[in-house]
Amino acid sequence: MHSVTPNRVAKKSRKAFWLKQLHTWHWMSSAVSLVGLLLFTITGITLNHAAEIEAKPVIEERTAQLPAALLGGIAPKDGEAERAPLPAPVAAWVAETFSVKAVGEAEWSPDEVYLALPRPGGDGWVAIDRATGEVTAESTDRGWISYLNDLHKGRNSGTAWKWFIDIFAGACLVFAFTGLILLQLHAAKRPSTWPIVGVGLLIPVLIALIFIH
Repeated sequence: MHSVTPNRVAKKSRKAFWLKQLHTWHWMSSAVSLVGLLLFTITGITLNHAAEIEAKPVIEERTAQLPAALLGGIAPKDGEAERAPLPAPVAAWVAETFSVKAVGEAEWSPDEVYLALPRPGGDGWVAIDRATGEVTAESTDRGWISYLNDLHKGRNSGTAWKWFIDIFAGACLVFAFTGLILLQLHAAKRPSTWPIVGVGLLIPVLIALIFIH
């Protein structure tokens, strides 16, 4: 009969502690990244078949007249910058009139002020005639699939979404690495573990080497 030494007990205790920690990190990271994984998986498929999925852009154009009191804010000035934000009162009027976020730098030419309004799943712009104050706004909506695809790419999605992608990627790394360590810990009782991992590595490598030129 084998005696249980204090060292062996301590070793088993440490192993049990780290195994519990790994399982905790694994399931927590999977919970955090679950919705993101679903989003990026589905949009990975739609992006891969973007040419086969027809998008029918809906274009809307509207016009309005800038109030006379605001014309001074867009009047030509000597030495003005070619790119600068709209004056705050003008930006507020544009935002309220056309229900857009009139932020970012506009392009200032002698005849007009042009503000691009890109967004996920669409596009838009506002042009203001500096002489007459006539304002034209155009909005293009390419549909929800295009919207989700742009979120996948982080296109025109803003700083908050950029941070979400970084945090989501970090959670996925924790999920993957803790899963790898758990595979290592359980591999002795599951002989097929590493052959299956090897197949998962071999398939993309062979495809890249043979079919991608």
